[in-house]
Amino acid sequence: MGDVSKTVQIDGGSACDGIVAAELSVFHYRSFEAFTLQLDPGVTVLVGHNAVGKTNLVEALQLLTAGVSFRRPAPVELLREGCPSGRAMLRLMGEGRLLDHAIEVEEGKRRFIKNGKNTNAAGIRGVLPSVLFCPDHLDMVKRSASARRAALDSFGVQLNAQYGKLLSAYERTVEQRNNLLKECPSLDLLEVWDESLARTGAALLMHRRALLERIRVRFIEVYQAIAPHEVPDVAYQASIGVLPDDRDEVSELFLRVLRERREEELRRGLTLVGPHRDEVVFTIDGRSARDFGSQGQQRSIVLAWKIAEVQVTRDILGRYPLLLLDDVMSELDADRRNAIMGFIADEIQTIITTTNLGYFSQDVLDRAKVVRIGAEER
Repeated sequence: MGDVSKTVQIDGGSACDGIVAAELSVFHYRSFEAFTLQLDPGVTVLVGHNAVGKTNLVEALQLLTAGVSFRRPAPVELLREGCPSGRAMLRLMGEGRLLDHAIEVEEGKRRFIKNGKNTNAAGIRGVLPSVLFCPDHLDMVKRSASARRAALDSFGVQLNAQYGKLLSAYERTVEQRNNLLKECPSLDLLEVWDESLARTGAALLMHRRALLERIRVRFIEVYQAIAPHEVPDVAYQASIGVLPDDRDEVSELFLRVLRERREEELRRGLTLVGPHRDEVVFTIDGRSARDFGSQGQQRSIVLAWKIAEVQVTRDILGRYPLLLLDDVMSELDADRRNAIMGFIADEIQTIITTTNLGYFSQDVLDRAKVVRIGAEER
């Protein structure tokens, strides 16, 4: 395994040059009654036994930067047991600004608040994007295609508001078209929906493909720093076939394939082609990483993907995201742990949860802010 800290170069300044997360406060949130966490602009390590609430704090940080949680909870699940309401707030500082993001849960509903005004998840995104790496992500390569599509889309919506709008519009169109297919509609009506699906789907496909190509360049660079003797790649595999470069041509191709599959779709009551059926394919030395990759290779792919997300955020937005590493150190071997720590150095604001400080070198601990999370803090 190569020395990623020496071979992957990061351009630009430190996290302090942009917006950083300064303070997280939670009240009646998950396992916490009330707790305030001061965050270092560099590395903050949250250490404690399992089930003391470390992941709950990471989830709050993700909610207040990305507008979503990897757990996908119902609003009531965010509340401390027995409490009718709760709140989490994140103070952001930098670039001459002071911003407050909050999420409140009451009466089974949640609402986002930005600087004292109600907003939605989209209104939270983009100020300080976040990249989360947790143990569940280590299975991304071998899981179903939906996991890889979700990884691409969840990253895309943080970088581009239009991406999120297109994704939502496409998903609604698929749902409505599926309902229509079950009703044996007239062909004229179905044709109208086909055209809408093809138009929206083509726009989404162009965004996805462009984003994946940006990630691909960084992904290959990082992976080869981790494993210099292997040749990785990642490609988008559209269910409608090889994609033309022109969006109108993509829409025409989509529409043609829908017509070819119409009889089968009517029989099954489902939309069988489109971005919701596409695949993101990882290969190593030209062979499918899902079918032939070792566990170590698959984990290196996910690690390289996450680091690539951080770099692409910098490439597109001109600043680094907040990097959230939730208990991944225990799941990685020493070489891959060193690869992560060598990469983040002091340039990326990073929150790490762990049960064992032994996973970190003394140099890392000397530079980091270490916060012990235990039963007394909850």
